[in-house]
Amino acid sequence: MPDRIVLGAAALPEPERNWLAAVERLPIESVWQGGHILPPTGTGEAITRLALMTAWTERVRVGTAILLLPLYPPVIVAKQLADLDARSGGRVTVGVGVGGEFRHEFDSVGVPVAERGGRTDEAMALLRGLWSGEPVTHHGKYFDVDDITLRPVTPPPGDPSPAGGRPGGPPLVVSGRKEPAMRRAARLGNGWLPYLVSPSAYARSVATIQTEAAAAGRDLAETGFEWMMYVYCSIRRDGDRARDDVVSFLGGAYGDKPAAMLDKVAPSGTPEQVAARLQEYVDAGVRHFVISPAAHEDTLEVVTLAAEEVLPRLTLPATAAPGAVPAASRASS
Repeated sequence: MPDRIVLGAAALPEPERNWLAAVERLPIESVWQGGHILPPTGTGEAITRLALMTAWTERVRVGTAILLLPLYPPVIVAKQLADLDARSGGRVTVGVGVGGEFRHEFDSVGVPVAERGGRTDEAMALLRGLWSGEPVTHHGKYFDVDDITLRPVTPPPGDPSPAGGRPGGPPLVVSGRKEPAMRRAARLGNGWLPYLVSPSAYARSVATIQTEAAAAGRDLAETGFEWMMYVYCSIRRDGDRARDDVVSFLGGAYGDKPAAMLDKVAPSGTPEQVAARLQEYVDAGVRHFVISPAAHEDTLEVVTLAAEEVLPRLTLPATAAPGAVPAASRASS
């Protein structure tokens, strides 16, 4: 995979046709959206949102950030994702995580919260088997299937949409912040997509994942492993407004001193200021940023400034970060 810096964008609060069309005209390479089964607000579920984004885009990759995989029967979700990948021309990427912050979601589908990590690991392996196109027999701790074959949908004759998914199925990129998630990414994932971590914490995660991958006999560079980052941020001409955006959007979860804490993990400010902060992540190993506007309004402005004024300011380091592929001289979109 070329060593370059690219941008994605999160379609918040909901996928919207005109917003997505505007983003596709920018130097943006991917769009993302996740979702809960029983969210506390009136927002969508990950697979249905993904379906909307595949239908309402033509060029960009579309991804889940994130799909709470332990809540889903693997055979059903494998079929859904394979069909969407086939009908989008292989543009789907699946960001997976274990969740757990809303315990009632797990109770409602009969999945113990304590099993979420093990179920996710086993489900990822089962998805890969199902997407191989070969018959699958699997007898695990959580899932049992005997001699089943998954066949993605075949578009009807004359359908103008690009047909055909990726061989072997969509990439599975792992989200999280803790070491179990890093081990999952190293051993089972096609990429690493953490969130709300500082540049130094990201650099440590790169080193951990490389060590775990080597222990498992995986060469991540050969597999095209993606070093990604889901970044809550706000970018405005008025830097104070951007900082107010982030505090208003995320501050409630950080106690009585949100601004200082948020500044470490959620960049905000003018394009120049945010570029300087994102450069720290590039130096730590990030190559694919998913810009998640931490703002309640004018989110397209945030994404536009990121694509047109922040991305051109980012440069690849002269020497690669720990675990990253060798660096080139300049970012490209």
